[in-house]
Amino acid sequence: MVVKSPITMSSKTFPPQTDVLIHASSHNSSSSVLSSSSIFFAEGDVEVVTEQGLRHAETRLEARRYKQASFAEHLLQILRSLKVPTWLGPDITPHDLRIYKVSGSLTNAVFFVSSSLQEPRTVLLRIYGPSSGSLISRPRELHTLHVLSSQYRIGPRVYGTFENGRVEEYFDSTTLTASDLRDPKISRWIGARMAELHSVDIEAVEGTSADNRGEGKGWEIGATKNVKSWLHPAREVLALPAVSENLRREFDLDGFKKEWDVYMHWLASVDDVQRGSRRVYAHNDAQYGNLLLLNTRNEDLPEHRQLIVVDFEYASPNPASFDIANHFHEWTANYHSDTPHILDHSRYPTKEQRTNFYLAYLEHSTLSPGSLPLSKFELAGLMPDLDKQVKAWSPASHAMWSIWGLVQARDDVETGVEEPEFDYIGYAQCRMAAFRRELKALRL
Repeated sequence: MVVKSPITMSSKTFPPQTDVLIHASSHNSSSSVLSSSSIFFAEGDVEVVTEQGLRHAETRLEARRYKQASFAEHLLQILRSLKVPTWLGPDITPHDLRIYKVSGSLTNAVFFVSSSLQEPRTVLLRIYGPSSGSLISRPRELHTLHVLSSQYRIGPRVYGTFENGRVEEYFDSTTLTASDLRDPKISRWIGARMAELHSVDIEAVEGTSADNRGEGKGWEIGATKNVKSWLHPAREVLALPAVSENLRREFDLDGFKKEWDVYMHWLASVDDVQRGSRRVYAHNDAQYGNLLLLNTRNEDLPEHRQLIVVDFEYASPNPASFDIANHFHEWTANYHSDTPHILDHSRYPTKEQRTNFYLAYLEHSTLSPGSLPLSKFELAGLMPDLDKQVKAWSPASHAMWSIWGLVQARDDVETGVEEPEFDYIGYAQCRMAAFRRELKALRL
């Protein structure tokens, strides 16, 4: 069986890598073409990440050896040890495995694994790389995925873990494109799916420890937590000798910190936690590459359920309006264009397009648990407040991803890459300029 599926673009990983199909026994075949990206995957010490309730196999896989027969042998042992459905049959041999390379980088390698036999279902294999400098907590990500999939049927099921990776559910699907976000029907589906995620009990994912709460005032929201924790490593990047003084002055992180504090003070006065800014469990990265459309619809499920949300690396408690604002900014991005780091603000959703999204979002929101569905008239009455809150939290999205871009640029800056695959510095510049432009519009 040959897997034919588009690449699922990992959160803020640009651009997706070349696809490669490898037969498990063809490691010496000259006909197998190796993507150039595979040589960049760094092996090394990797934190062993496990999660209560998930099976774990004490086996390691080396991503760079995925063409070798021994890789298939160890992989099949893992699939059986984790008791992955349809992979327990005694007739399945390593020779039967088909390994389809999706992406490879310094921090992650992803494969689709299928079989030449009819029975085993395709699964997704994720192999971790060294996580030094990572902005993502793998234990947190794994816990989030497990809770969301097992308790809420949101996102991919995690079948289990091994020493340096995990095995996940595979979706026969197509990744959305930049233009898909503008399709009114798909936009409504995204709104409905976001509302379902926002109905998740935060404590079910985050737990109840004091570490998860900010100063006893409830959940510390991800937007402010990330800016605070990422600012120091961002400063370190700008302090590198290869960074020009002009670039340091442009970002002016001391000035940014003051602007951010003023903005946060203003937000405290307009933040409506009972309505558009209620605290929810948010995805925080609802870009088109993290949204999949199933190729075959289950007629027993609501129409919008054919849209699957994936990649919860940055998920956290946040205002609902922040998550929506962040998604609207993704309308302005095209990560497959000639300038993937530039946002085109003319593509920001119009009032009509936002209303279309809000209607679906509010229809599927648990704003009033146990109450009767709201009428269209009542829903329309909620939209102005929601739109106001979305606009209020909009600059926070720009600020967070600008600082993120600086941190992500470190490797390229240190190694002197002249033409990086993705211009993280340029992306950070674009988001910082947008942050300051929106603050000016708010008269801050």
